[in-house]
Amino acid sequence: MARPQLSDEVAAHVRELVLTGQLRAGEFVRVEKLAEDLGMSITPVREGLLALRGEGILTLAPRRGFLVAPLSEQDLLDLFWVQAQLAGELAARATPLLDDEQIAELGELQEKLVTALGEGDLTTVERLNHEFHRTVNRAAGSTKLAWFLKTATRYVPLRYYQRVGGWPDATRHDHFAVLEAFRARDPEAARAAMVEHIRHAGRLLAAHADLPEDTGDGTTG
Repeated sequence: MARPQLSDEVAAHVRELVLTGQLRAGEFVRVEKLAEDLGMSITPVREGLLALRGEGILTLAPRRGFLVAPLSEQDLLDLFWVQAQLAGELAARATPLLDDEQIAELGELQEKLVTALGEGDLTTVERLNHEFHRTVNRAAGSTKLAWFLKTATRYVPLRYYQRVGGWPDATRHDHFAVLEAFRARDPEAARAAMVEHIRHAGRLLAAHADLPEDTGDGTTG
């Protein structure tokens, strides 16, 4: 039986290719080729692709194999809308619970992030962004909501700052509004700022992926 982490790695890899527009609707995902590319056996690759079929990312055509399912711009925006609602609620709940020291630490993280961005160190920017959001989510004290958010963020591409134009600048700009709300102890302002931050990221990814628009009749065009 394949180790679960291998099939998860396969799913994450292919999911990223689809969400960033590197694999398009109707294209085949060949099990053997993917196994060779990833240096894995067939079993974890097939399990990972079956997981993506369950998510609606892929379809399975009898005797033909796995194909990329249609994905519209609205589909991607919807995924980020879900993330935004969860992240916004966690930010609102964290606002009265963050103490002055924690807010100061968030400010320091943001200052380091801006410095790293100025130096073009996108790997550090990504790490600091993750730490910023993790600090907020943990402060909310809502483990189930945080778990749902972690599940939803599977749809954020790996190494996203290197891949999606505009995300580093969006992080630099959007985090300041979140911090301002925390410093003002305003939960609703924190919610609004976080929701806009995540949805902004979704809009940038949708533009990067150049996905077809939803025609409103269940098809894309």
